[in-house]
Amino acid sequence: MDMKFYLVFVTALIPLLVGMVYYNRSVLGNAWMQASGMTEEKGKSMNMILIFVLTYIFGLMASVALSSIVIHQIGVFSVLNGDESAEAKAFLKNFMDTYGPRFRTFKHGVLHGVIAALFIALPVVGVGAMFEAKGWKYIAIHVGYWVITFALIGGVLCQFV
Repeated sequence: MDMKFYLVFVTALIPLLVGMVYYNRSVLGNAWMQASGMTEEKGKSMNMILIFVLTYIFGLMASVALSSIVIHQIGVFSVLNGDESAEAKAFLKNFMDTYGPRFRTFKHGVLHGVIAALFIALPVVGVGAMFEAKGWKYIAIHVGYWVITFALIGGVLCQFV
């Protein structure tokens, strides 16, 4: 399997791109602003360069984490980590020749991205929102963003890495 790890850096852009569309005022931006208590005045005082840089870094972290969730074959590499023996190399070659392309489609990556968003992002966003006294609309808006984002990251990684 020819691993294209540079795509992890490319998929780290997906949260920025999805957010640019998703949180646009003509899509869900007005609803998000209302649910979160955000105002245009607050928005103007924010350091957008820092926010975009950190969003990319967090996207990179999400892409790295999702790669091990959506590409099942990565697990075999961790089992053999550091084993340079001829037996290990032969096993790995045989394993990848036999099982390398299994479940390596965009659709499969989307499925696992959605599952990851529901089982990781939903609890994180939900708990935070409850302690911040935010409503279900706030949670639904943010989790919707993460479902789309994780689905796209998962699909691209699974298909192309």
